[in-house]
Amino acid sequence: MPSAVQQDPGPARMRRSLGVKDGVAIAASSTAATTSIGIGMGTLAAYTGRQTPALLLLAFLPILGIALSYARLNRTEPNCGSGYTWVGRSIGPWPGFLTGWVVMVGTVIFMAYTGAVTGSVVLQFLNKMGLYSIWGLRLDPASTGISTAVGLVALVIVTVTAITGVRAATRLQMWLLVFEYTVLLLFCGYALFTGDQPFSLSWLNPFEISSPQALAQGMVLAVFFYWGWDAAFSVNEETRSATDAARGGLIALVAMLGLFLVGALAFQRVMSTGELIHNGPQALTFLGSRLAPEPWASLPLAALMCSAFASLQSSVIPTARGALAMARDRTLGPVWQRVHPRYGSPAAGTVLIMALAALLAVLAVGIPKLNDMILTAVNSIGLTVALYYGLTALACAVRFRDSLRGGAVRALRDVVVPAASALALFGLGGYLVWDYATMSDHFEASPDNGWFMLLLPALFILLGLATAAWAKWVRRSPYFRTGQGTDAEAVSLPMDANAAPLPSPTEG
Repeated sequence: MPSAVQQDPGPARMRRSLGVKDGVAIAASSTAATTSIGIGMGTLAAYTGRQTPALLLLAFLPILGIALSYARLNRTEPNCGSGYTWVGRSIGPWPGFLTGWVVMVGTVIFMAYTGAVTGSVVLQFLNKMGLYSIWGLRLDPASTGISTAVGLVALVIVTVTAITGVRAATRLQMWLLVFEYTVLLLFCGYALFTGDQPFSLSWLNPFEISSPQALAQGMVLAVFFYWGWDAAFSVNEETRSATDAARGGLIALVAMLGLFLVGALAFQRVMSTGELIHNGPQALTFLGSRLAPEPWASLPLAALMCSAFASLQSSVIPTARGALAMARDRTLGPVWQRVHPRYGSPAAGTVLIMALAALLAVLAVGIPKLNDMILTAVNSIGLTVALYYGLTALACAVRFRDSLRGGAVRALRDVVVPAASALALFGLGGYLVWDYATMSDHFEASPDNGWFMLLLPALFILLGLATAAWAKWVRRSPYFRTGQGTDAEAVSLPMDANAAPLPSPTEG
């Protein structure tokens, strides 16, 4: 079992109690298919029109290559740091640190945004049940303040469940998944057969997307849709076998493809492109009202509420464990490596991530321009996700480059597919960077300003480089001497910051 922070009378340890089913639950909840379908299909339709199903199929190809790269690396070196550890060892510590950094920062921003969205969905559901005020306070889903307050309660709840152990959290997530996917499949399946919009094979033809810009922007959004399946690889040290983590992530990813396609086709069978774009975040609720009377029409909204809650919970779990891996190497401060003596979870990191997300959400209420910044950040997360996915796949190709001499199958699996997937995402990101840089002739803090869209990912990376420099020259992290992440199976982590340098890992 992996060692953790030393406590008297003995060390707290991460519990190895998770299997394939738990990995599926974590990965599927983190991907949050119901939330993506419910509030994101209208955004995709704005770029790709009726070719949204084709775009989702096209985006799946590089993502599948990334997932296979994760699985291959995980068999060699299971570590809750996943991409941070693998990229650092195979390419170098600076890109490795950035891989871990953009995941952590992106997730905090995502949680701040999703917390308010969760609060709004909860309020909508309460309104549907006939509850419009409590203690004289109007429960208005359109109110940013009230939605954020309810979202903060949700953040506290998911933090408590994440601290008390992943096993308990995954049990809750599994029940939430069963409910939301049952509702989603019932309504979308019914829509496929009863919708009045004629089906066309052109929906599956990516060559009919209107422009390269629309294709690139849609692809980045689709990558963001799939983002989260890699959460299964962040609980390696609580999983009975490294292969269980890989199977959980891959099963969840394939399931997400099926759900996204069913959802996209169902929406287009019921709604015209204009209706889909107009309804936007309320598209799933609109679908329910079109297909069923109350109270059945409220079931999709209940499923959306469960999905938003589960995505918050499953976001904090892998991010805290990634920060734990970075703290083991002293690239982050020692507080991030504190493991709860009873529950064996990285409790301090979990609370810190929740607190940062909550602070950002509260600031967004008081600073109107920050709302625009968070919305733009969510749109820009797709670029940073493409960056760290691409780096991880490239790490796989570099690490196993000797497979080129080991036969066609091994070369294809270990080098060609990972390298092609990495190049596809880098090319996609590079095109969008160029497009954003040339789409505006001035800077404005607005979600549709190209320079502003570029500013936030640039700030993520520059802040990450500054933090990496501090870790290298002030903390003197051994990670920046070797590029190798700590072997969690062999190292006992002291609580204080004056610990002796951590030894280099052995090859897994």
